[in-house]
Amino acid sequence: MDADVNSSSTIQLMMQGAEAKVYVTNFLDRPTIVKERFKKKYRHNTLDDKLRHKRTMQEVRSMHRCRKAGIATPSVFFVDSNDYKIYMEEVQDSVTVRDYINSLQENKEEKLQQLAKIIGTIIASMHNVQVIHGDLTTSNMLLRKTNNIEIADLVLIDFGLSSISSLAEDKGVDLYVLERAFLSTHPNTETAFQVVLDTYKTFKGSTEALKKLDEVRLRGRKRTMVG
Repeated sequence: MDADVNSSSTIQLMMQGAEAKVYVTNFLDRPTIVKERFKKKYRHNTLDDKLRHKRTMQEVRSMHRCRKAGIATPSVFFVDSNDYKIYMEEVQDSVTVRDYINSLQENKEEKLQQLAKIIGTIIASMHNVQVIHGDLTTSNMLLRKTNNIEIADLVLIDFGLSSISSLAEDKGVDLYVLERAFLSTHPNTETAFQVVLDTYKTFKGSTEALKKLDEVRLRGRKRTMVG
């Protein structure tokens, strides 16, 4: 089966990153996101093909593993392994967690803490099945609804840097990336982020990951002081 995004008159480029282009279209009459890893001209052809294939398939495997664990991610409709394209569900009528937090006004602290518990639960569940997201930010989390939020309403997206690892170090780094992104994007939310960690702490295997988080923080501070 071949599905060529470039030949479709309904295809629209949504964004382009360092590794991939993201399109919106319809696939089998369903609103669809197409993620295409494009060729890097500076890389040797064989190496480029291997890297694009590996990263495309790893992204799909990570999403599948999360969904099996009950974590919401976009449904994958089709994988074009020849052209390194993933056709996946467009999560409609959703907002990013980033935009949701920035829009909060009434009962802000209460809603933030409710959201933080959900984020902590989802990250712990993801790490329990050894998935490392690699780019945990509030822009890579979507909410299907913004009232009475439940775990199933939060959708993790963009597993392009994901990997499978049981190492506490990798989980600690994942948490550190989220912490840096969370606190820099949303000032004065230290209390809410602590709720994320306190919730994460209640899950099996969290102790070593949180110890590694402390070590990564220390390394980060040393790098900042040096230069």
